[in-house]
Parts: sequence; structure tokens; C-alpha cells
Amino acid sequence: VQLQESGPGLVKPSQTLSLTCTVSGASITTSYWTWIRQPLGKGLEWMGAIAYSGSTYYSPSLKSRTSISRDTSKNQFILQLSSVTPEDTAVYYCVRLNYYEYDYWGQGTQVTVSS
Repeated sequence: VQLQESGPGLVKPSQTLSLTCTVSGASITTSYWTWIRQPLGKGLEWMGAIAYSGSTYYSPSLKSRTSISRDTSKNQFILQLSSVTPEDTAVYYCVRLNYYEYDYWGQGTQVTVSS
């Protein structure tokens, strides 16, 4: 199983950050697919997930700004984070959650929020 994040590395404040995770070796109609981020020097932060059914779950602290969707024809799932600030600067990972284990991770993509 491989996951690969893609999207812009630089986003301006107040804009919407959009990242795509392309999955190979497994179908996104199985398991749960999550977004996790890590600011420099800080711990991992779980942002949200989309289930095999298409149901979505979000961190309460980010729920008002976060949307996760999917394109099953491309086996991709997408993160959108609106109204970004410099505090959203982080490495963003897409990760599979399978039977309570985060077993496959993308390599991560750096997103910087700056004008």
C-alpha cells in the first residue's frame, strides 16, 4: 500500500489549503483514511478521517474549517482547510487507519502559510 500527498507547498493567509492523497495498493472503499499534521517542533495532530462508507469525522478544534472528501474513481481523498493562518504551517500526512492501527503513511508534504 502506498499513499502520496500532493498540493501546493505555499498558501497565503485566509486562503483554503487543499491537499490530495493518492492511494495505490488498496481501495479507499475499505478502511479509514486520515489526515494528520505536525508543525515544526510539535507533536502530531489528528485532523480528520473519511471512512470506507464515505462518512467523515473531524477534530473538534478544526471541524469548522476542515472538509475531507473522496474521489473513488481515482482512489483519492482530499483535505480542504479554510481560512488558514501561519499556525497551520506544518507537514501534512495522509495515513491509513486499519483495525485501530495507523499502518501506512504518506511521505508527508510541507505546507507553509505565508504572504
